[in-house]
Amino acid sequence: MSSPASEIDLKNKPGAVDDAEPDDMHLPDNYVEYALINSKSRPPITWRNWWRELNYLSVAILTLSASISIYGAFTTKLRWETATFAVFYYFFTGLGITAGYHRLWSHRSYNASTPLQILLALAGAGAAQGSIRWWARGHRAHHRYIDTDLDPYDANRGFWWCHVGWMLVKPRRRPGVADVSDLSKSAIVRWQQRWYVPLILVMGFAVPTSIPGYFWGDWRGGYIYAGALRMCMVHHSIFALNSLAHWLGETPFDDRHSPRDHLITALVTFGEGYHNFHHQFPTDYRNAIRWYQYDPTKWFIAFCAKIGLASHLKVFPDNEVTKGQLTMELKRLRKTQDGLVWPKEHVDLPIISYESFQEQSQTRPLVLVSGFIHDVGGFLDEHPGGRHLLGKQIGKDASTAFFGGVYDHSNAAHNLLSMMRVGVLHGGVPHALQERDVPPSQYLRVTRYDELPMNLDQASGTVNVGVAA
Repeated sequence: MSSPASEIDLKNKPGAVDDAEPDDMHLPDNYVEYALINSKSRPPITWRNWWRELNYLSVAILTLSASISIYGAFTTKLRWETATFAVFYYFFTGLGITAGYHRLWSHRSYNASTPLQILLALAGAGAAQGSIRWWARGHRAHHRYIDTDLDPYDANRGFWWCHVGWMLVKPRRRPGVADVSDLSKSAIVRWQQRWYVPLILVMGFAVPTSIPGYFWGDWRGGYIYAGALRMCMVHHSIFALNSLAHWLGETPFDDRHSPRDHLITALVTFGEGYHNFHHQFPTDYRNAIRWYQYDPTKWFIAFCAKIGLASHLKVFPDNEVTKGQLTMELKRLRKTQDGLVWPKEHVDLPIISYESFQEQSQTRPLVLVSGFIHDVGGFLDEHPGGRHLLGKQIGKDASTAFFGGVYDHSNAAHNLLSMMRVGVLHGGVPHALQERDVPPSQYLRVTRYDELPMNLDQASGTVNVGVAA
């Protein structure tokens, strides 16, 4: 989620007083617009200035681990013991980011005991992606200013930019303000930031090299596979949360912003791939809300809670989660609804007297059902009951026969008949029930809020289901 580069300037230094004022206390209401107008962005990167715009520390860290991995893979035999430990350490350091940096410190989605906090702080340092405080500051800005120029890894700038490009060059614009004063009060966060560089060396290389070396004599393999290659893999796994999670998948909760849900993203990000849900409900300790969805970070946090290392796991109310899903389902239904051809409403049809109806029926196959006059000429030979049954109703009121007297027609028949409307009988007919004026396909309609009438359309009996545009 964040660059492994050195710490940026921080308002509250390590050891700041506990009552530090929140960084966003005095933001104007139009802060985003104000910041974009009043802050300068760096010049565009060109062939002439690209070397001056590089963030050399990030470039070195990202390319060094990859280079060592590639060279080592061709020159160092991979032992099964080392491979097994490398996978374990990959998940250990990855969970330091997802369960620690992300869900604990960035979003405060649960409480962790001191031993668990220390473990996650050490694991996160082993991932070499910046200190807790620096990482959380950037991530909170990402959530607050999603898909704007104040988002440090804005997805609108392209897949490559939000995956790794934003780390390789100097920030084009200072990220939007995000408060991390709560983290300044944490002794563990301050400790990790103070000793961050030594912790990277110990947890990133010394530990993964020493364990294979001491226990089964594979010092070189530990350094290459559990150290460099594992670190490179963790980098790009977490970076995929900025890139892949904003490009691949569906938007089951909100389609106004770029985050998306997809199993593939979850598989490569320790369960963080249900990103559309996460951006809607960021304080929920889960990313995956279904038991069968892959989210090892959720399982790890739940396990820690079972053994007393974590508590107060936050879960967003199911009622509100379902509202988000329903909104998107209605929007999809509205899109489908708008692509269909619907029957003409009574206000769009000519009003015809009964005498005129009978007169016109001498030359046209017109049938009266529920006060609507229908031209059934194109359906006479297709009528399932035979042409004769439909033909004998020409010029007559067939409402009783249609609604169960001869056959209680299906919804499909009712919908199809409504497409044959050519007029409305003046005054209607006494036995035509109001609800039968409406085809079953229109009993429920998805309607935007600005289309809703003051009351339900009682003239037609239609129930309007509102959805925001």
